[in-house]
Amino acid sequence: MDEVHRMRGGPSRRGVLRGGGALALTGAMAGCGTGLGVDSHGVVHIEVWHGQTSTALKAVKRLVADFHRSHPSIRIDLGGGVLADDMLQKVMAGLVAGSPPDVAYIFGSDLANVARSPQLADLTTVVDSGQVPWKQYWPAAREGVTVDGVVRAVPAVLDSLAVVCNKTLFHRAGLELPGPGWTWPDFIETARKLTDRGRGTFGTGWPAAGDEDTVWRMWPMIWDLGGEVIAEGKREIGFAGEPGIRALDVLAELARDRSVYVDPKPGGEQMYQAFASGRVGMVATGPWQLPDIRQAKIDYQVVPLPSFHGTSVTISGPDTWSVFDNGSARLKAARTFVGWLMEPDQAYLWDTEAGSLPQSRPAERGPRWRKYAAEVPGLPVFTEALETARVRPVDRAYPKISIPFGEAITAVLLGKSTPAKALRRCADEANAAMAKVR
Repeated sequence: MDEVHRMRGGPSRRGVLRGGGALALTGAMAGCGTGLGVDSHGVVHIEVWHGQTSTALKAVKRLVADFHRSHPSIRIDLGGGVLADDMLQKVMAGLVAGSPPDVAYIFGSDLANVARSPQLADLTTVVDSGQVPWKQYWPAAREGVTVDGVVRAVPAVLDSLAVVCNKTLFHRAGLELPGPGWTWPDFIETARKLTDRGRGTFGTGWPAAGDEDTVWRMWPMIWDLGGEVIAEGKREIGFAGEPGIRALDVLAELARDRSVYVDPKPGGEQMYQAFASGRVGMVATGPWQLPDIRQAKIDYQVVPLPSFHGTSVTISGPDTWSVFDNGSARLKAARTFVGWLMEPDQAYLWDTEAGSLPQSRPAERGPRWRKYAAEVPGLPVFTEALETARVRPVDRAYPKISIPFGEAITAVLLGKSTPAKALRRCADEANAAMAKVR
């Protein structure tokens, strides 16, 4: 849904990434909370910064009302005043001031920086005691909330990337729809054939704001080519050679063919609008976009991401519910709340209304999810991708890599640099910044 889409790369996202490291270091020195939060009736009040809007916010409010009925000794106060895009900055400011929330919605890629504060709680006991066995959660869900071997949050929204195709435009161009096993060269050729300048249609689209929404789409290509985000030893990027150049070459070819709709707006808003209006033939996206596509009455089909070697590699981007230690009573209540959110009934409501994939294999196999997935064409393709999906490294150096790589991607898409030159500049900047972080 579009509120989930905005979480992936809203207007403030890049500024948050730039500021995260310094704020995290300061936050790590903050004090230990704002008291017990127990009123005269013995009710523990905890503050939850939810970061949601529209449909997802309605789901949060419904869940909180259900929680209050079953847990009368705990009161949830919803707040925060910002969307998820601005949550890192808001939370870090709270840590500096010694007044963080009890629970906050944090992007998984930001979790390592938040974990530098001793107030971020260890949630190992929460995930070990849930009704759904932790080991049956998708690997991407578990890895996305684990920092240095410790579970520091619980999964909130789980997604993956695949390609959504406009069947009408494929038919008009006389093309067969792609399927499993297609390659990035196939993608480039298909985009070229789908492009019709007379009709104002493009083969595909790509965000070019330099934000995280721009960057995370590249990691499947990097991994497929044998590269890594961070090299072994954690002193430099792991894609400075062939993996990075070949991945950027894909975008360079699309740009040369003028078959890619380059969206300079954060979060890819214009790209999705162009797809919804029938002007883009295929777009790499996640399950959060399907409701908008269906509402636009686009006749679509979802297929796995292409690859270089015939086996699709994709990425998952878990968002998290993070808990902060504001005293024993509030910490216990906060752990109770996020543990309750993980239980099957609550998880199903949240997953279906907030645009998440099911967090675990048992949830995916359950009759309720199966029925729901059957009503949303293409949704099973995203879920099946979780079997092999990878996540961005949960490492505090990640923003130092994402920012210059986003600039490199944008330069290539706009024809302002070659892949080799853009990657070299990215490597120089990222490696220098990583050396300071370590």
